[in-house]
Amino acid sequence: MNYFGRIYRQNVYGVMGTLVFHILLFSFFLLAEVDMKGNITEEPLLIEFSELPDIKEIPEVEPENSSTSNGISITNVASNRLSKSSEATASTEKFFDDEFQKELSDAKKMVSDVNSQLAKEKISLDKIKMPVQTTEGMNPDSIKNVIFTGESNIIYYLDNRYHTSLPIPVYLSQGGGKIVVDIQVDRAGNVTKAVPRNNSQVRDELIMLYAKAAAERTKFNADPAAPAQQKGTIHYNFIAQ
Repeated sequence: MNYFGRIYRQNVYGVMGTLVFHILLFSFFLLAEVDMKGNITEEPLLIEFSELPDIKEIPEVEPENSSTSNGISITNVASNRLSKSSEATASTEKFFDDEFQKELSDAKKMVSDVNSQLAKEKISLDKIKMPVQTTEGMNPDSIKNVIFTGESNIIYYLDNRYHTSLPIPVYLSQGGGKIVVDIQVDRAGNVTKAVPRNNSQVRDELIMLYAKAAAERTKFNADPAAPAQQKGTIHYNFIAQ
C-alpha cells in the first residue's frame, strides 16, 4: 500500500490534469451540439438577397445606336447584308426569267416550224402532174440511165435494169439542188420504197418531196432473176428556175 500511495502522490497532478482535459473536451462537444456518435448537427444556411432593381427601369439600347468595338454600326451591316441578299435574289430571278423566256421563244419557234412542215407535207403529191419519159418500143440496149432535161439531169443506178417510165420533177420547184433517193425495186419493176437523203445545201424542202414522189412513180423493166428487193439510187439535179 505504501508503494501505491507513493506512486499516487507522485502522479496525482498528472491524473488531475488528465481529468480536467477530458471534462473540458466533453463540455466543448456539448456546446458544439455534437452527439456522442460523432454526427454534427448542421444548421440550415440562409442567404438573403438584396432587392433586385426593377427590370423596366433598365434603359433600352436603340438598335441604330449600337456599334461594334471598331465603330461599325451593326444595324448598317445588317442592312447592307439584307440589301445584297435582295439584289442577289432579284438577279437570280431575272436570270431564270430570261432563261424561261428564251426557252418559251424557242419552243414557239419549234412548234411553228413543225406546223409549217406539216402544212407542206399535206400537199397531195398524187395530184401533181410531172412530165414522164417512156421507153416503150425502144431497143433496151439503146436506153441510157442518164436523162437530160435542159440544164437539169436525172441519173439512176440499178444493175441490169432500165426504166420504162421515168417522171421528171425538175421543173416543179423554183429552188435548186441535188437530191439522192435510195430506192428498192421488186422483180416486177415497181419501186416499193423511196427515201431521200438529207442535203444541208438544199433550202427548198419541197424539192425533197418532189424527188420522193417522182422516185415512187418510176417503173423499171421486169426481171424474174433480179433480187426480190433490189436496191439502187436515183439522183435528181434541180436547177433554180
